[in-house]
Amino acid sequence: MSSETIFEVKRFGKAIFFLAFLAAVFAVSVNAQSPSQTNAGNSTEGTVSTSANSAAPAQNDGSAEEKVPPSAPAVFYIGQPPLDENVPSILAKQIPAQFALPVTNSIICTWIVAAIILIIVRVTTWKNIKEIPSGMQNLMESLVEGLESLIGDIVDKRVGRWVFPFAATFLIFIVMCNFVDLIPGVGSIGTNHGGTFTPLFRPPTTDANLTVMMAGLFLVMSVYWALRYNGVWGLVKHVFGVKVETNKWAFPLFFLLFVFIGIMESLSILIVRPVALAMRLYGNIFGGENVLDTMLHHKNFFVAVLSALPFYFYEVFVCLLQAFVFALLVVAFVGTLCTPGEEHGHK
Repeated sequence: MSSETIFEVKRFGKAIFFLAFLAAVFAVSVNAQSPSQTNAGNSTEGTVSTSANSAAPAQNDGSAEEKVPPSAPAVFYIGQPPLDENVPSILAKQIPAQFALPVTNSIICTWIVAAIILIIVRVTTWKNIKEIPSGMQNLMESLVEGLESLIGDIVDKRVGRWVFPFAATFLIFIVMCNFVDLIPGVGSIGTNHGGTFTPLFRPPTTDANLTVMMAGLFLVMSVYWALRYNGVWGLVKHVFGVKVETNKWAFPLFFLLFVFIGIMESLSILIVRPVALAMRLYGNIFGGENVLDTMLHHKNFFVAVLSALPFYFYEVFVCLLQAFVFALLVVAFVGTLCTPGEEHGHK
């Protein structure tokens, strides 16, 4: 088997569906395999096969379906990669192997999405802000004002000023990360080294590392805002305090009950809510990517197109919905910690 790394276009067939070009988004599905995969030992270095279904029939009978791996593979390393990693490296001599930093295909897409957001924001706010907005400025202002109004209806006005930039950034970033899943070439253009295909791009939100990081950031900020709003003792009373009117005889029983409720609430704040945020987003986008990948790898191209077309429309809806749900849950969870309320006790 050849050990040479070659550039490979694996398949086309992923696109964003807009009304202006609905009929033209699906290109011919291409599975480009290296000869080491198609001829089982009769390899020829430096060549790429571009037939629509170039794998051997024994590999394409449905018994060995290709799946999107749960973990994002490294495209290259900053430093010397481990000995068993057949991927390129940069600065290999300057950085020892134990300190090597893997750069995955999801990280590359994350950088691209962040750069696009910064460019759009810069272009729409650079020396041409108008009192009567139009074009991109009008779109950005409408999005910001709509989300600000929605958040103001959910949480206290002071809390809304804190959480609005946070939730708005999450919403815009996640929407763009989710839509990467529908761009042609994402997941299908990459390198083939020794029969192992590594895509150059992967939707960022199909990598659990990103969603867990965002959930962890939410946890830190929500606790900070709760302490800032309630104070330390106020937050303790908010979580563990007795919240019903009771007499002095029943108060110990209610106190124990609300201590138990407070412990459950603490577990929810520190564990359940961040895990729910991270896994909900990751599971929906990763699952959709797997379903599309399975559909588009059907050996009959027309069956692949007809089966995937309705699901593409559904994925557009899911990408928007999951970003909105993530941002809205962030606001709602912060609101439950920063809600003014009267603590009750015994008479």
